[in-house]
Amino acid sequence: MKYLCILSIFFLFISCKEQTNEIKTNTNTSDSLIVTSKPKDTLQRTPEREYPLLTEKNAMEFFLQYEKLHKETKVRLVTDFGNIDILLFNETKFHRANFIYLTKQGYFTDTQFYRVIENYIVQGGSTDDRDVMRKRKNIGKYLLPTDTKRGFKHDRGVISMPSSDIENPHKLASPYEFFITLRDVHQLDGDYTIFGKVINGLDVADKIAKVETDDGDWPLQNVYIKRVEILE
Repeated sequence: MKYLCILSIFFLFISCKEQTNEIKTNTNTSDSLIVTSKPKDTLQRTPEREYPLLTEKNAMEFFLQYEKLHKETKVRLVTDFGNIDILLFNETKFHRANFIYLTKQGYFTDTQFYRVIENYIVQGGSTDDRDVMRKRKNIGKYLLPTDTKRGFKHDRGVISMPSSDIENPHKLASPYEFFITLRDVHQLDGDYTIFGKVINGLDVADKIAKVETDDGDWPLQNVYIKRVEILE
């Protein structure tokens, strides 16, 4: 009887010890889950820029390299009045590359034809919209030099780049804007860079030029460039 009592106490002790060990293990597992943190490489980060912020110092070198890899020459301006297809000239490589770059960055989306003069020009690429201004700020602040000795003239239907609002003796061009000529305006030759020509849809530009404007030639009803598409 004494022997049976001793055995009962022994087995009771072993059983309690196993239960204690099991609880301790589960507690450790639970503690481990509590202190586990999110891996650092899955934390949200600000995406890195694909291209540099363009400035007067780096823009020309950037476009020198960019134009070697981006050879597109045909674009389509999708407007409120219809489409205008443009062939960009390889001869004016910096201006062609600039236009292709801005197109691929989506800059021209929701910009406007902000200066229109019937039987003269339609000028686009700018707006007073804050979102577009933010796009400009994100792309950079720079000017492009004139490239006027390629034999092109301001005949009807060419696309050219206006000078910057900033007064400069070399008529450096504002890279975000352009104008399309609606008649021969050879008095502009030598001052502004022709970098392409309209190959389809010049009648659309003529329609745009007939809208009512204020004293500054800005259309009373906004004429939007919905987007610019790469054709080839």
